[in-house]
Amino acid sequence: MRNFTMLKWLGLSLLALVLDQGSKLIVDHSMQLYQSIPLLPFFNLTYVRNMGAAFSFLSEAGGWQRWFFAGLALVISLVITVWLSRLQKHETLLAAALSLILGGAVGNLIDRLAYGYVIDFLDVYYGTWHWPAFNIADSAITLGVVLMLAESFGLGKTKDEEQS
Repeated sequence: MRNFTMLKWLGLSLLALVLDQGSKLIVDHSMQLYQSIPLLPFFNLTYVRNMGAAFSFLSEAGGWQRWFFAGLALVISLVITVWLSRLQKHETLLAAALSLILGGAVGNLIDRLAYGYVIDFLDVYYGTWHWPAFNIADSAITLGVVLMLAESFGLGKTKDEEQS
């Protein structure tokens, strides 16, 4: 039974990964670098390549960051996989959170290994201020972290679990 539960959560990771990689392939094959397609008054599809981490952190570091962030993503992915395998059946919110983080981490890891950068294309803005572009993997990681925080504050726990 434990293996089936683990497979279910790895399936969620796989879904996040497939959506991420599929969307990146579509953007890479149908848009020019830096091309922007307005969709809403506050949202564009804008094709950019991120050599660094979140918010382009260390993007101008000279190349070593590719392997650093790839190694970090690999270690985090392994830790999350082990953590997922040790969860109890009732820890569904935490399992969902970890699965989303895992799928997102692997999605960006694939980009780093294959291209040396991460493909970003979701561009949210207000006026002339733009949030740093992101992708489906980043969204999955962010949602996973929000769910982990919610779970740490007791969301999704029964009264019996809260008292133990």
